[in-house]
Amino acid sequence: MNVGLCVPTLNAGTLWSEWLARTVSAAANFRVLVVDSSSDDETANAARQAGLEVAVIERRDFDHGGTRQRALLQLDDCDIVIFLTQDALVVGADALTRLVAAFEDPQVGAAFGRQLPHQDATPVAAHARYFNYPPRSRVVGSEDAPRLGIKTAFLSNSFAAYRREALLAAGGFPEGTILSEDMMAGARLLQQGWKLAYCADACVQHSHNYTLAAEFKRYFDIGVFHHREQWLLAWLGKAEGEGKRFVLSEIRYLWRHAPWRLPEAVIRTLLKYAGYRLGKAEAHLPLVLKRRLSMHHGYWG
Repeated sequence: MNVGLCVPTLNAGTLWSEWLARTVSAAANFRVLVVDSSSDDETANAARQAGLEVAVIERRDFDHGGTRQRALLQLDDCDIVIFLTQDALVVGADALTRLVAAFEDPQVGAAFGRQLPHQDATPVAAHARYFNYPPRSRVVGSEDAPRLGIKTAFLSNSFAAYRREALLAAGGFPEGTILSEDMMAGARLLQQGWKLAYCADACVQHSHNYTLAAEFKRYFDIGVFHHREQWLLAWLGKAEGEGKRFVLSEIRYLWRHAPWRLPEAVIRTLLKYAGYRLGKAEAHLPLVLKRRLSMHHGYWG
């Protein structure tokens, strides 16, 4: 199988040199495409110096799904295409090949790996990684939707791979979504009868220490996505059930590891829920307010 790897970049910052060192080693036999949104720093030049293929686009033209779709089309000599983000550091020289190994199962249309917290992750951020990315691998299909609900279509383009022709035949990545283009791609594959694999032995370091305000804005955007893609919830079920399971797990984790963070976790949960509900009601909000409440200001034009 020919394998390609795409990373969208914008001012990749201090982690970029380490990202390049780890990824270039792990992807020695892959075609690697950097899609840079006109960075102000040395992101694109550093990638070129590392021997990677670089495509520069205008910052205003970046779209979470659309940019990845164009990369998918550009990597037309690849059977499997891996997507990484600029802040996801591969763990081990075989992380990428372990992920690609999931496609030895002819029914697998997409696969994603385990995300471990960065060393500077807060207890709240660390728990989010451990909850969403457990140590056991699994393969799911549309028949698992009654049991797993919305989690059935869960994917993360911070570290995911796709069977290129299967994804294109299923409709590819959506354009114009505020986020969760990976979940949409996964759902489209599931609808076409493909399975999604979670590979716990293929790992990256990736986490975010969101502020309370950023957490609110992120969940506002998730609410917007769920409002605009209501067919997902109608098919797979509402997100609130998974949210309740997350909150209970977080309480148990913090009680063991950082009980002094429990009051903050309560506030964070309330803000996430408020942001999500407001996002789902975005049709009734003025555009100027939606821009202020959203993490992705550019989405609103």
